[in-house]
Amino acid sequence: MSQNEINIAQNNLNRLENLINLAQKAGADQADAVFFSSQSESASWRLGKMEEVERSENTDLGLRVIIGKKQAIVSSSDLSQANLDMLVERVIDMARNAPEDPWSGLADKNLLADRIPEDLDLYDNTEITAEFLKEQARKTEELALQVDGITNSQGAGAGTATTSIALCNSDGFAQTYRASSFSLSVSVIAGEGTGMERDYAYSSKRHLDDLDSPEKIAREATERALRRLNPRKAKTAEVPVVFDPRVSKTLVGHLASAVNGQSVARGTSFLKDSMEKQILPAGISIIDDPHIRRGVSSRPFDGEGVANGKMEVVGDGVLSNWILDSTSARQLGLKTNGHASRGTSSPPHPSSSNLYLAAGTVSPEELISDIKSGFYVTELIGMGVNGITGDYSRGASGFWIENGEITFPVNEITIAGNLKDMFLRLSAANDLELKYGTDAPTLRIEKMMLAGS
Repeated sequence: MSQNEINIAQNNLNRLENLINLAQKAGADQADAVFFSSQSESASWRLGKMEEVERSENTDLGLRVIIGKKQAIVSSSDLSQANLDMLVERVIDMARNAPEDPWSGLADKNLLADRIPEDLDLYDNTEITAEFLKEQARKTEELALQVDGITNSQGAGAGTATTSIALCNSDGFAQTYRASSFSLSVSVIAGEGTGMERDYAYSSKRHLDDLDSPEKIAREATERALRRLNPRKAKTAEVPVVFDPRVSKTLVGHLASAVNGQSVARGTSFLKDSMEKQILPAGISIIDDPHIRRGVSSRPFDGEGVANGKMEVVGDGVLSNWILDSTSARQLGLKTNGHASRGTSSPPHPSSSNLYLAAGTVSPEELISDIKSGFYVTELIGMGVNGITGDYSRGASGFWIENGEITFPVNEITIAGNLKDMFLRLSAANDLELKYGTDAPTLRIEKMMLAGS
């Protein structure tokens, strides 16, 4: 980090500390403040022509004050001293008139991070120009359109962004960090007329060197689109269903929502009574690790300044931990486990970081080898999931499995079940890649209802 960057980071912390001091002098018992600064640039290209180039720079500051058991939050992008003085006056008045919240308050001081991991490597200072982004998008689409059978393009895009985050509270926590991201994508159409099919490929990384190449992005998108041509219907049946990694991560996401401390404390989770019970088959674990080097959702501390680290959410099939921030932890009579996220205009809330279902021991081919008739899902449609009951029903498309082989494409069907039963019938392949922030390998559910023709 250059001296100028160090000075900017320190100025951000000083601004927040001064704001907290002003709030305490005005009557706050406790206070915390967060500051986000971001710059982003993107370019999109379609059918051989530039569509647009965008650049944005944003700053946003949030201040939370707590008076007794009452709290209020204000945010602003105006960093002038006059506005910050008004901000403090306004939030103090709001807090005094707010209803009491028995669970409000800063995180336990003893849980705050006193050591910040130095090897997360979340920031790449490579300077990216608009011309470079345009060239990346142009090249990716051009390579895709050269493939036989690809008849149209919905466009390619390239982008980069950097974010600086500073967090301070009245208990003495004051830390800041930076993160970068780079992305490349393309969406293409195969076939003609009523037989057209669309698919895409996308890559997002913290460091430019880790980003998938235009060649790889174009190849993945075109192969996927071409495979979907000439889909058939499937008959209604109860069969094994296998989820491609692109969609298997959604099952982990549903589980994360069900073990979120807010949902559990409110009694609105189908897993609310499942702590220390078997919810997945033995041998399967789900891990949350905010300290993965260059991880897309890594962070050195949580949104309340609490020390975080690798945590087993499910171990050997048994539910081991809720995902907690301080508020939800207090409601449940527990301690936060460092999973608070924070924006500028709302209180901290529990959230996962790099969450993944650990890889199994068999290949995807072995996972499906004994399926006589089944369905391989590559795309899900709609949001038919009931978080209270676990009932699951979603539109889907993919491929039919016949005698252990993936065969013809299938669309316009619905898969249904209950997540509790689905989780207990789950098995995992060994092809885990950490790409999205919530990830899983190829997953097999032993039996689901498939509604077709």
